[in-house]
Amino acid sequence: MSRKYFGTDGIRGRVGQFPITPDFMLKLGWAAGMAFRKQGKCRILIGKDTRISGYMFESALEAGLLAAGADVMLLGPMPTPAIAYLTRTFLADAGIVISASHNPHHDNGIKFFSGKGTKLSDEVELMIEELLDQPMTVVESEQLGKVTRINDAAGRYIEFCKSTTPISTDFAGLKVVVDCAHGATYKVAPSVFRELGAQVSVLAAQPNGLNINEHCGSTHMGSLQAAVVEQSADIGIAFDGDGDRVLMVDHTGAVVDGDELIYLIARDLHSRDRLNGGVVGTLMSNLGLELAFKELDIPFIRAKVGDRYVMSQLQANGWILGGENSGHIVCSHFTTTGDAIVSALQVLLALQRSGQSLAEARQGMHKCPQVLINVRYAGGDVDPVNHPAVKDACSRVTEQMAGRGRVLLRKSGTEPLVRVMVEGNDEKLVRSYAEELAKVVTEVCA
Repeated sequence: MSRKYFGTDGIRGRVGQFPITPDFMLKLGWAAGMAFRKQGKCRILIGKDTRISGYMFESALEAGLLAAGADVMLLGPMPTPAIAYLTRTFLADAGIVISASHNPHHDNGIKFFSGKGTKLSDEVELMIEELLDQPMTVVESEQLGKVTRINDAAGRYIEFCKSTTPISTDFAGLKVVVDCAHGATYKVAPSVFRELGAQVSVLAAQPNGLNINEHCGSTHMGSLQAAVVEQSADIGIAFDGDGDRVLMVDHTGAVVDGDELIYLIARDLHSRDRLNGGVVGTLMSNLGLELAFKELDIPFIRAKVGDRYVMSQLQANGWILGGENSGHIVCSHFTTTGDAIVSALQVLLALQRSGQSLAEARQGMHKCPQVLINVRYAGGDVDPVNHPAVKDACSRVTEQMAGRGRVLLRKSGTEPLVRVMVEGNDEKLVRSYAEELAKVVTEVCA
């Protein structure tokens, strides 16, 4: 069955436009409560990022859950991976995240975690969708749910993040600039690195509900690059709005993307015989990552874009490391989902063990020129990716590249965008081909 509401990463859209409305969230809370009820009761955690609409949707979800007889535990602003972790530790039946991740404040969305801290199965998502189309009911008064607030959630998560490093870890002498994107990591991330001994300077940690991801964080690296150079810092660390993505900046101000960070973590694990197999990337992973792993004799496979597909491949192969060039990195030997703080710690540990700076360590992987152009479309009945004109253009470019590169077109799972990606060994040609394809997609979407 195709999903009516759920995308690849929950339900997301513009605030005030269906389904990101208070009345839908009320019904969604009720449907989730009904789906997770066991013997008449269930317990569900709710966390959120810092965007202003989170208050409104938190209240609506809470009311719907209570009406279904679910007890609710409120975490307040917390990173998405923290909610996955706390769902497990509180033995809750599910966790709900109110966030639109790296999107602007005017968007919002809902993500669910199972009681094991993993993404919901297809069966449970379809069950919730079926319930959404049924009339809403209210349990008897004596069966209504209750609400509690978890006041020590931040402290619990900080200790968890620190526990993913050896007990002897000491980052004394390491100067770090941390960009929190005015998002969900604004309290916990600086504390984690400081408590492990690093000298920490903090950017974008004054959320006002409207400034999340605004010219900051992993989608806007300029301020962090400038700060690292100006402060003569060793490393800059950038999170996205909900704390499941991380990118870095080396001491020269150069951006280090998710592919390079995955390479550094994998190389360190491999050198200590702890990788336990290979690495899962995605269709968007740079060809240079694949070639670097080939040199190290590390198996590498590509999943569809989206953390649920990366996790699926990790589980199927029994591997522990995977992720995306966006900085969504899964270290499944520590946690059940992409965790930006945990991933950043693994990179810092890898650098410390190697004795290399980030600028030196990243030289082991040589990225192929890759151009990505986003083309916005209105949706509707037109499928631009499978349009005959677009497919013909892709075939033509692929033939012209003659095995020296690759083309990938895909629709975003979180925004009305077609992502046009061309990769190869000649940057000028790659850009020309990407612009050519983007023009065809634009004409089809017009």
